[in-house]
Amino acid sequence: MKLFTLVEANSLLPEIVPKLAEIKRRYTVIDALRGEAQAAANASNVGGGMAGGAVYINNLYIIGKLTTELHEMGVELKDHNRGLIDFPSLRGDRVVYLCWQEGDGDEVGWWHEIEAGFAGRQPL
Repeated sequence: MKLFTLVEANSLLPEIVPKLAEIKRRYTVIDALRGEAQAAANASNVGGGMAGGAVYINNLYIIGKLTTELHEMGVELKDHNRGLIDFPSLRGDRVVYLCWQEGDGDEVGWWHEIEAGFAGRQPL
């Protein structure tokens, strides 16, 4: 597990924020096609298929690619709708999360214990 300092987490935000926005946008497309995709899956034994199937699959692929990129950076995506991410970090001798979500500004300003989750967020 990669551990981030506050400076490291803040320095990555300009790279991460556009990825989060793209993930959110692509989920909006997928959500709009979800009913058609379910109907196509239900009809798969008789040929299936759907208008917009390639768009649906392409969006799933790009979401997977972007979330993999975040994971490889060591960033944990917690909620794509809220743009909520955590950066594992050391606070004293224990691992905690530096916490950021869309709307928090240009810097990470929150942290929480691993077990506490978002509800346990505290200002830095």
